[in-house]
Amino acid sequence: MALAGGGTGGHVYPCLAVARALAAETAARGEPLDLLYIGVRGRVDETIVPRAGIPFRAIAAGPMRVATPLLFARNLLRLAAGTVQSLWILLRYRPDAVFATGGYASVPVGIAARLLRRPLVVELPDVTPGWAVRMLARLATRMTTTSERALDRLPRGKTVVTGYPVRDEFRTLTREEARARLGIEPGEKMLLVTAGSLGAQRINDAVGEALPLLLPRCIVLHIAGPAEEQRMLDRREALAPAEQARYRVHGYTDDMAAAMLAADLVVSRAGASALGELPAAGVASILVPGEYEGGSQAPNAEFMQDRGAAIVLRNEGLPALGAAVAALLDDDARRGAMAQAARALARPNATRDIARVVLEVAA
Repeated sequence: MALAGGGTGGHVYPCLAVARALAAETAARGEPLDLLYIGVRGRVDETIVPRAGIPFRAIAAGPMRVATPLLFARNLLRLAAGTVQSLWILLRYRPDAVFATGGYASVPVGIAARLLRRPLVVELPDVTPGWAVRMLARLATRMTTTSERALDRLPRGKTVVTGYPVRDEFRTLTREEARARLGIEPGEKMLLVTAGSLGAQRINDAVGEALPLLLPRCIVLHIAGPAEEQRMLDRREALAPAEQARYRVHGYTDDMAAAMLAADLVVSRAGASALGELPAAGVASILVPGEYEGGSQAPNAEFMQDRGAAIVLRNEGLPALGAAVAALLDDDARRGAMAQAARALARPNATRDIARVVLEVAA
């Protein structure tokens, strides 16, 4: 099997979750399984995938929704080069099927799979498809998606709603084990702040400004992004020693399952992983949707808010982040109701169900 999709953890981790489910399904059937991940050099997938024990091959790729015609032309050439590279890789590897989670890195692989008549399964983890998934939808043999809300934008005849493929740790780790792993004392409240694998300066600044309001109420575990880590550590150094002990800053974590399961509240961007990991952890959240060139995370955030699982706070509202967090931390009943609403959105069999779709088209 070949896996594709990269650039952010929101594309990589679902692929790896499905890879583990494929391994479990084929092992139960007594069948062999070889996996190859095709991604982009210099992005998080190049680091994460080899650590998972899966061979990694890099291709050329770039986003097509960009600010300038020159960059569009350059990335169009990268798309063409990446397609040729993908054709060569797939011809040599000869996978029975290709599984892609979207993102610009998966487009050349999807085109190559179609040209070589290899079955292609595409997962839409978001509520609304971006340009990459819309293109791949035309090429896909089958599609899977996180939410029924996405069906109006996908070919219904070949799409099945499975839920978001989360890592096994969200099912196997308990809240008590997660809090013990992180050293959170019983009865202590914990706030997790995470802006995705690439970080978000505006969220980080808002958290920094709110620390005097937050630290008397909770431990703050702040995943600031690799580029922002040192800046936020410098901010931590300016705190009193007792406050420093309550403010924990990391650039990145591989143990997001423990961080979410241990948290009483999460502040996060609203990438695709929010639709799967927050429900799997059963935790209330404040979602700050990112706005990017040609795209927005707002539909994901609004879906969670409509279901009562989250509060949406726009970028321009970030000065009020501290007050919003404090209000929820002080209101156990409301926070508990939001956590219950999040838990109701979880689909614990999503990863297995997607793996079975991939194996079905590969047969």
